[in-house]
Amino acid sequence: MADNGQNVVRVCAKADVPPGSVKALAVGSSKLAVYNIEGAYYITDDECTHAAASLADGMLEGEVIECCMHMGSFHVPTGDVVAPPCEVPLRTYRVVIEGDDVLVDFAHNAAGEPQ
Repeated sequence: MADNGQNVVRVCAKADVPPGSVKALAVGSSKLAVYNIEGAYYITDDECTHAAASLADGMLEGEVIECCMHMGSFHVPTGDVVAPPCEVPLRTYRVVIEGDDVLVDFAHNAAGEPQ
């Protein structure tokens, strides 16, 4: 791993998030949603940007997560808003896979850009 380790933290085992599912997990003070979409792992903030609802309680269809509260939705890999009433994009994080573990890089978004 190229990072110095301070920003990269283990979230869960790959087996904890089966294909086609999303799971809410706490990492320190952050509540994250971990997605397994056809074997590719993604991590976003778990809270919907429109209302205080857990996205892990929503419906995952392909690469889109729909919030259970007001049915707004986001494109998981980018965090982009797909449907209102959401207007603010979802924060994404770079995922690092080490063996059977899923790690989150808090310093970079899913595209690898610093945040």
